[in-house]
Amino acid sequence: MKISGARVLVTGGLGFIGSHLVESLLADGAAHVRVLDNLRTGHEDNIARVRDSVELIRGDILDTSAVNRAVTGIDLVSHHAAQLEITRAIADPVEDLMTNTVGTLNVFSACARAGVRRIIQATSAGVYGQAVTIPEAEDHPTDPNWAYGVSKLANEKYAAIMSAIHGLQITSLRYGIVYGPREWYGRVLTIFLKRASDGAPLVIFGDGEQLRDFVYVADVVEMHRRCVEDEASHGQVFNVATGQGTSINRLAELVCEATGCLLPIIHEDVAEGAASRHLPRRRLPQELRTLVQSTEKAHRLLGWRASTPLSDGLAREWAWLGQNLPRWTEMSY
Repeated sequence: MKISGARVLVTGGLGFIGSHLVESLLADGAAHVRVLDNLRTGHEDNIARVRDSVELIRGDILDTSAVNRAVTGIDLVSHHAAQLEITRAIADPVEDLMTNTVGTLNVFSACARAGVRRIIQATSAGVYGQAVTIPEAEDHPTDPNWAYGVSKLANEKYAAIMSAIHGLQITSLRYGIVYGPREWYGRVLTIFLKRASDGAPLVIFGDGEQLRDFVYVADVVEMHRRCVEDEASHGQVFNVATGQGTSINRLAELVCEATGCLLPIIHEDVAEGAASRHLPRRRLPQELRTLVQSTEKAHRLLGWRASTPLSDGLAREWAWLGQNLPRWTEMSY
């Protein structure tokens, strides 16, 4: 499917990743871009540059009438509305399941009724659980250790079922740690950047040798573009990451370099699930020791590889934060 001339719905289009997709779709010539968003975590400011070109429906994916209205006349759905907070999923797994899985089924079902065949959905590397092999390819065992990963894995399974029954063409994107301008405040990179802005020490839980795969949001947008326009993506599940692990210790060093802030680095020996003495948050229970995803499949089928060095992406997010500090006052994680 060509983006040029297409009518596209982006659920969660006021959010971090969704807003970047909205801008990209318009730049690529989409005939019409519609956003369905409940504004719980999204901001209209995120699409300020293109607001006049976007149709916004304020609604929730759990509201079937809103979803049915949103998919009417649409050629492609980019489904990015979700409950994203791990601790919220731990505290209320039923809410997580309702939003992420029932909400996604509402989107799939509405598309089937309306004759919208093409869907790209955001899932997560959280479907893997603890790494068995590194890097984790798409055929890595799926054994989520958080409710959030269970709801996202269920979405992939339902995608296969809905495709078989209704002929939907669904592509699932397992995102790594996506970062960049407009990211929400609560994950380790954002906490480091906010504390750098405040001139406060950077706090690392444990030994800091946990590995994470950080992928810049513009690289995610490019992968999304290729999935829309290349039929090789139909029915596929793809990792969207870099294939390179960065330790939390190294991340702290990179933040100091990007911000020019010479800050103390504190290693806090806080138990998983326990509250930090230095930060207004808890260490996640069942913490992943390693999250590094293989991108071989995306490169082989679509010719895609992430191209933004972490140091460059960090500098861009730091510059954005300098203009948007009020956005990072309340932590979500």
